Amino acid sequence: MDKLIIVRHSETEGQHEDSPLTKLGIRQAQKLAVLLDQSGAAIDRIISSPYLRAVETIRPYARSKDIDIERDDRLEERVLSHEPLDDWEEVLHDTFQDPDLKLTGGESSVEAKERVLSLIEELENQDCGNVLLVTHGNLLALLLQKYNREIGFYDWKRLSRPDVFLVQKQGGEYIVERIWED
Repeated sequence: MDKLIIVRHSETEGQHEDSPLTKLGIRQAQKLAVLLDQSGAAIDRIISSPYLRAVETIRPYARSKDIDIERDDRLEERVLSHEPLDDWEEVLHDTFQDPDLKLTGGESSVEAKERVLSLIEELENQDCGNVLLVTHGNLLALLLQKYNREIGFYDWKRLSRPDVFLVQKQGGEYIVERIWED
């Protein structure tokens, strides 16, 4: 893998896996397609969370470049709990402080990170050129910890919808650059 572009989905109607993009989210997806086109990084593969909002976010770009969107469950958003949480943001904060914290029916930060890193490891062992991943905010923050251990809850809070990060190796080290402009 040469370059890795990681995208957080655009604004959505809700959090269910079949929640569509809002009208603003659709415009954001179109703006994203223009940004990616102008970035000069020729994308060889697009791999997305199977959730509708992730696929809809990258669809305008994929169509313009005639690239298939591969769906991979390892890019699904992390589930904190199968029970409704009124204080979900506080719980999320706690999972950044204690990566092994796991609620009933949920996934710890460690488990979610291992899931997404299994995909990254697979890609690193392939000659697949430039890869674009589309995922969700919490999982994106956990993935970015691979390249910067200091990424935490407040970095997650600052993520926009959409958001885009370029990861590339320079001089033996990974450089992460946020390339989305609100």
